[in-house]
Amino acid sequence: MDIDTVMLECEDRMNKSVDYLARELRGMRTGRATTALLEYVKVDYYGSSTDLRELAAISVAEATQLIVKPFDPGSKQEIVKAIEKSGLGLNPMVEGPILRINVPPPSAERRKQLSGQVRKLAEETKVAIRNERRDANKHIDQMLHDKKAGVTEDGAKSAKEDIDKLTQDHTHKVDDMANKKIAEVEEV
Repeated sequence: MDIDTVMLECEDRMNKSVDYLARELRGMRTGRATTALLEYVKVDYYGSSTDLRELAAISVAEATQLIVKPFDPGSKQEIVKAIEKSGLGLNPMVEGPILRINVPPPSAERRKQLSGQVRKLAEETKVAIRNERRDANKHIDQMLHDKKAGVTEDGAKSAKEDIDKLTQDHTHKVDDMANKKIAEVEEV
């Protein structure tokens, strides 16, 4: 393995951490209705835990209302139970073949909780990014000490600087995403 491969793998893992954060933030509740709120709610469907998006069509009816239309009408009650247990604070109403879900704006206390969750998620992502930097630097040090790898001290130093720059870039992305979501959550 050469330095370029180490760098590419490090960048790839950092990107995956940022992508994970983006997915998690999309599912966080703000005052607006979004299908991402419900997509990954786990429903007990015939004994297996299945994402809601695989069992029903989810759409936004109004700014504060979601519509869930199950593909299998028999799964309606299981979907209702799963949404109520999800911890999102949503109460689905059954109207014939569909479920209507009003998304009330969160209270001031709940907005503070959500902001705290966003900050915690962002910090966990930054820790994951820094761990990737540490692992890549360790790998470069090993390659430097292994004479067969043919890595020079200048090459190792340059690679470590590039990894630090990658780390800074990804950390700034995480901060930007978190600040944007916190502003969204705190918006009344």
